[in-house]
Amino acid sequence: MARMPGAEWRPLAVNFTNNGQAEVRGLVVHIMAGTFEGTDSWFRNTKAQASSHFGTSKTGKLRQWVDTSDRAWAQASGNTSWLSVENEGQGGDALTDAQLDRVAEVLAWAHKTYGVPLQVTNSPSDKGLGYHAMGGSAWGGHTSCPGSRIVAQLAEIVARAKKLTGTSTGGGTSSTYTVKAGDTLSSIGAEVGVAWKTLATLNGIKAPYVIHAGDVLKLKATTAPKSYSPPAFPAGLAPGKTSPSAKPLQRALKAAGFMAKSVAVADNYGPQTQAAVVRFHNAYPQYRAAGKTSDPAIGPKGWAYLHRLAYDK
Repeated sequence: MARMPGAEWRPLAVNFTNNGQAEVRGLVVHIMAGTFEGTDSWFRNTKAQASSHFGTSKTGKLRQWVDTSDRAWAQASGNTSWLSVENEGQGGDALTDAQLDRVAEVLAWAHKTYGVPLQVTNSPSDKGLGYHAMGGSAWGGHTSCPGSRIVAQLAEIVARAKKLTGTSTGGGTSSTYTVKAGDTLSSIGAEVGVAWKTLATLNGIKAPYVIHAGDVLKLKATTAPKSYSPPAFPAGLAPGKTSPSAKPLQRALKAAGFMAKSVAVADNYGPQTQAAVVRFHNAYPQYRAAGKTSDPAIGPKGWAYLHRLAYDK
């Protein structure tokens, strides 16, 4: 029996397999495509044939529906080996800051309870923090769950879980990392706290940046996570202005995936740029102006973090 301290225990009477969890390889992130309480009600309906071990609300509630010794019905053939966490929202949403904290807490607990490694994974054959779509057709073919914006937040969840557990970064040693099946430079970088471009440079890996299981990569020992210095924030940059130029902001938004590549760069901080900044703030609300739910202006802290995201793409 395993119930997570701090999670509201609301057990289901149906839609799970008693003592059906064969192992715990990691935690799979889902999007509810609905509300928190609506999903709770649906899981209690025998017609649903669906459930999850955990769930979060946009406001930061954390609920456990299924004991982790039991098998929840969340990702088809992945159910026997993976825990699941559903998150309130719709396809295309990003997780709120409160949801990022709650999922990090679940991951940290799974790390302490089952030894789940604090790393992002893109493969069911690996271990760590994964997402529904990575299982493909074997996991039900839900290719849009939880969506690209949430997948982009998985590294942040791992970073928060590491802070909670006091886990040091590194792939088993401070100087090298042995590549596992399903690893990418980005996922390794998220685990060891080194920008993927730095890993590529250290190891002489050039585009298309192919790595293979068993490769031993050199790491930068005692490197602080994401050791990248963004350009200085241009004072006076604001919506509706043409000076200072909005072109550097637009290029960063494009590189980080918040603005379409097809949009032409221009000096004007116009509606398209403002909308892209709002998308960035929706993904990382901690950089939004206090008290605002929609903020088209980029501040110095948001500028710095956006450029770090762009650098790591």
